[in-house]
Amino acid sequence: MILSDKTILKMLENKSLTITPVEKEQIQPASVDVRLGNTFSIVEDMSRGILSLDNEIVYKTITADTYVLLPGQFVLASTMEYFELPDNLTAFVEGRSSLGRIGLFIQNAGWVDPGFRGEITLELFNANRCAIELKAGRRVGQLVFAQLDDTALNPYSGKYQGQRGATGSRVYMDIEAK
Repeated sequence: MILSDKTILKMLENKSLTITPVEKEQIQPASVDVRLGNTFSIVEDMSRGILSLDNEIVYKTITADTYVLLPGQFVLASTMEYFELPDNLTAFVEGRSSLGRIGLFIQNAGWVDPGFRGEITLELFNANRCAIELKAGRRVGQLVFAQLDDTALNPYSGKYQGQRGATGSRVYMDIEAK
């Protein structure tokens, strides 16, 4: 079941869902708007030009209120908001249609697990032929919350728990866990 604005407001009030900072205008009929934070990370250039999923990937991270995303460029960014989801709630990250229409693709693998705590890292790609100026604080997407039929047996406690800022891939840790 997708949560309504009424339920989201009730959960924020009774603190069963945490979103900070959040303003009432961000609460939409069936979602919460997310705003762009001020950290951006790009993969460092490598002499081989090949990213291996078996090795740690090195990122250059900057803090800035404005970032110019060049045509064909990919950057990680963070939400301004920090989230704490209860063990019976999941969320989907969706980009804003008005930004998609100018070629800005926004994703975070689309899914936030029950029990997740942290800022959400967004993957941004400029599919346009023009550069796109990104500004911290701008609405870039929305979170749609869905209630689970029961509390998760194994709520999220993974490698991104508690993340702040644009957090790079930790896929290499999957191999170490085996």
